Order: sequence, then structure tokens, then C-alpha cells
Amino acid sequence: MPWYELMEIKKAHFVGIGGVGMSALAQLLAHEGVTVTGSDRSTSPTTELLESKGMHVHIGHATENVPEECDVLIYSDAVPTDNPERAEAARRGIAQLSYFQMLGKVSAGKRTVAVSGTHGKTTTTGMLGKILIDARVSPTVVVGSITKDFGSNYVAGNSDWFVVEACEYKDHLLELTSEVLVITNLEWDHTDWFPSLEALQETFKKAIAKVPARGVIVTDIKNPNIAPLLGAAQARVVDYVTEPGYQLLLPGEFNQSNARAAAAAARAVLPSITDAAIAASLASFHGTWRRFEYKGKSKSGADVYDDYAHHPTAVRETLHAARQMTSGRLFVAFHPHLYSRTRDLFDDFAASFTDADKVFIAPIYAAREEDDGSVSSEKLAEAIRAHGVDASALDFAGIEQAFAEAGPDDVVMTMGAGDIYQVADALAAHTGK
Repeated sequence: MPWYELMEIKKAHFVGIGGVGMSALAQLLAHEGVTVTGSDRSTSPTTELLESKGMHVHIGHATENVPEECDVLIYSDAVPTDNPERAEAARRGIAQLSYFQMLGKVSAGKRTVAVSGTHGKTTTTGMLGKILIDARVSPTVVVGSITKDFGSNYVAGNSDWFVVEACEYKDHLLELTSEVLVITNLEWDHTDWFPSLEALQETFKKAIAKVPARGVIVTDIKNPNIAPLLGAAQARVVDYVTEPGYQLLLPGEFNQSNARAAAAAARAVLPSITDAAIAASLASFHGTWRRFEYKGKSKSGADVYDDYAHHPTAVRETLHAARQMTSGRLFVAFHPHLYSRTRDLFDDFAASFTDADKVFIAPIYAAREEDDGSVSSEKLAEAIRAHGVDASALDFAGIEQAFAEAGPDDVVMTMGAGDIYQVADALAAHTGK
């Protein structure tokens, strides 16, 4: 089903439509004239966004959610084959595609810029999208979060350029047909799929080899986990580290790296773009939902932030940036994501909170996994205490109560890939932004 045949799809149903990637793809198909429906287990900012754009979202999964004359059912990785809607589609002979399979089909008909890497790909994708939009390239953009500058995680473009955040999990990156491949950095992650760093590197080596000779690979050529892979490249390799520093609204050296990667990728797409144009776009980039996002003040006057960090390096770098922003105390609530990641990166997680004064560990967000008893929030809190940091394991209600201790000179931050952001929302709701 190449891209030009997508217009033959009149009705598409998305299972797990609230996912950031799924909701962006739903908007893309709707923009192409497809009637889109979907379902998810609960409401979220993304489901509300879709409803505001005229797409009906069912809350809860049921066979009757699948519309009549449905041409394709698109599902997220979190949706198993025995989901009632997928089972109904199988019974009716409706074609089923995963999110990344459909995204790959879109990519095949576009000049794709895939932004990949362990950290920073969401912000880098948003930055790159903004630079190219400001430069009138008019790309279609799919970002892994709601971007403040776009008011969405999707931008409809008029050109054949397609800027998309790419994920390596289950080798999804390899579904894309990339003319420009951005690799921000590389560390072992998705440990439930990649048994080792070497396995992860093999996927990226294949992605590098897939970029055609006319294409461009944008990366940090001295990154020790990336450099050995670049021998597979037939495309030109550009070192984004040579880009200058940029004036940003976003804090942290990690965001400077994101900006450099976005700038180098923009030059690959539009060689005529000026330094001034890149700098102006980056200077006015406001960031994305759940990436060092300022939520407001708590009832007791503390500044409240939320961040998606769920890998030890991201946790450490984000907290280091937060520490520079306050002369008071730094309170952190961390929501571990997956038993496998928490277990396999346990020692690194334990050492990542040294910039915080108080750490509260929420119950591990299981997502697609079962608890095998090998790790827990209590064990992680104990390991963090061994590094000299005040840490305890609490549920969401307990965390919200504990945050009440933070005063006007303090910063509180929620972190994690689960729904810990709801605590930050509740705290900031007392006074608003």
C-alpha cells in the first residue's frame, strides 16, 4: 500500500489512538481526507486534541467501536492481538497494520528526515520542524509530543519533505525510508527488546546502511557508541557537534546538543538556509509537552516542572539543569517506566539523583510487562539513599502531599514516561501558571 494509494482508504480505525505517534498519524490521515475513528483506555491531552479536530475517540475497547466499512485498523505496540477490536477486525477480514508499518508506508512516498537516538529526539524533531517551517520548506511533521509552537504533535505540509521522530524499539526505525537520518546519541535502552548495547547498535548500523548515497547522516561522529557504526554508511556523514551554540529558551546543555543536531539537519534539507534564519527559529522555540515543561506554581509557591525523562542519563542531565535554576531545594518525583528497564539499568538509576534534595519514587509503571518481583520502587529508593540522597517510595497521593513541603524558593519536578505528569498538573492547578 504505497503512499499514493492511501487515498483509497476511506475509513481508518486506530486502537490506542491516544499515543503520541498514533494521534499524529491519525491527524495525517484525516488531513488526507480519511474518516478517522479510534479508541483508547482513557482520556488524555492527545485524545482531547483529536476530538477538537473532529475525530471521534471511544474511551475503552469494545468490538462495536470498529466502524462499518472500515478499510484498515491501525494499532499501537501496546495493543495485543487479543484486543477485542483487533479480534473483530480479524473476524471481518479488515487489514491490520501497526503504527510503524503505516508510518513506513507514508515515509516511502516522501523525502523523509528521521530523527532517532536514545535522548533528545522529540525536542530535536520539534526544533527541526520549526526551522524548516519558518524557512518556508513546508514539511509534514510528526513529533513524539505536543509541540507548543505548533499546538499539536502534527503539522500538515505542502512539500514532499517529511520530518518524523523515529523509534528504535522492535527495530521500528528500519520501517522508514530515510533520506536524512539524524542520530542524536546512543545508549543501551529498551532492554526488553535489545539484550545488549551491541544488539541496539546492530539496528542502528542497518539504519545507517539504508540511507542512500544521495542522502545525509547527521550525528556525533565521536560518540563511542556511534563511531564504530559509521563504516556502514554510503551517505555523507555530517558532524552536528561542529555547529555553534545557540540562544535558546530551553535550559540545559542537552538542549544545546538537540539544537545543534536540528541545525545540521536543516542544512542537509536546505543547504541555502542562513545562519541567521536557524538562530532566529531556535531562539523562539518554546519546547514540547513533558520536556522540561513549566507547569506553574504550587499552593505553597514552589515552581512546578514536568519532564519525560525515563533513562538514567536523561534523569541526571535534566536534574543537573534544574539544580542550576534554583537557590532553594529540588524535590523530584520519579515514575520508573517498565520493570525491565528499571532492573537492567538499576545501578545507573540509583546514581542519577545526586542533584536532588528529596526524591520520591512512584510505583513502577508496568505498561506491557508483568512484575517478576526482581525490582520495586522501594528497592530503588533504598539504592538512591545509599548515594546520600533522601529518597522514599510513595504512591501518587503521597507524593502530592510530600510536595507540599516545598516553598517559594524551591523547585518540584515530576519525571517519567508514565502518567506522573498528573501530579504536576494537580499541583499547578492550585494557582495556575
